[in-house]
Amino acid sequence: MRLLALIAAVLAVALSGCGGEDGFLDRYVDDDGRVVRHDEGGDTVSEGQAYAMLLAVAADDRDRFAQVWDWTRTNLQRGDGLLAWRWAGGRVVDDGPATDADLDAARALVLAGDRFGEPRYTAEGRAIARSIAASETAWAADRTVLVAGPWAREQAVVNPSYWSPRAFQQLGFDDVAASSRRLTERLLESGLPPDWARVDSSGVVASGPPSGGEPGYSFDAVRLPVRLAESCDRADRELAARMWPRLQHSPGAVRRALNGSPASGDEHPAALVGAAAAAHAAGDSKASSKLLGRAAELDAEHPTYYGAAWVELGRAMLETGTLGRC
Repeated sequence: MRLLALIAAVLAVALSGCGGEDGFLDRYVDDDGRVVRHDEGGDTVSEGQAYAMLLAVAADDRDRFAQVWDWTRTNLQRGDGLLAWRWAGGRVVDDGPATDADLDAARALVLAGDRFGEPRYTAEGRAIARSIAASETAWAADRTVLVAGPWAREQAVVNPSYWSPRAFQQLGFDDVAASSRRLTERLLESGLPPDWARVDSSGVVASGPPSGGEPGYSFDAVRLPVRLAESCDRADRELAARMWPRLQHSPGAVRRALNGSPASGDEHPAALVGAAAAAHAAGDSKASSKLLGRAAELDAEHPTYYGAAWVELGRAMLETGTLGRC
């Protein structure tokens, strides 16, 4: 069985790089363009739609991109241009936007406009970017900060894994790029970045999730080293590299204390991809490749929407250059 899982993982990795059968787009995207979280009760979230848009660009799949964006625009886009977060049972059940989805969708649209020669995609991406600047940033600690959503502006609540240097570059968010890098530097002074934090007059402070709990490095934060390692700016890549010493032991651990100690024995593909990104940024290409392979293997053994998405996004962001080269 182990050999079969390994063969399946190898095939999954190969196919994910070219958008072939059994990749994320085929496994989780319906014919109408809706991304279905089969392991989460069959609902849809804006984050998933944005992931599919990015992966359709990476796969050079014009038709799939159009399907996903058309469903997203029709069913999730609000009057202000941002995307409602969750859809289930045939309707939006939570219309509050999530900044990472808006940012990834805007980036995907701008990339698609260039890749597919469709100026309307570029215009739509720029329009979302303007809405992000207007509704999902706040002035805190003497800088413009990308916060977690419109709800987070007053208290300057941030999710560091939403900060995407390549998206900032491609969308022209220079001020936010600078503040995100500085705040990440501050967070790494204490260890790993948390899933959630709050920006105040003293800088940035790790916090538990809005629903309650202790600060930690978990399902959200594992995305940050990938986004940093993808950056064209050496300073961002160095921040990702700083995480490698804390992630190289039990690299698949999906829950860690901020000092890097695993908080449970659970492994997840997204955590392996995050560790692979830190290794990649640190120049350990052998370890990075091995971890990406293990992530694909684990997703083949225990498929999840989130794991499958980040296995493929990790490849696209770290190895293939299909989301834009520096």
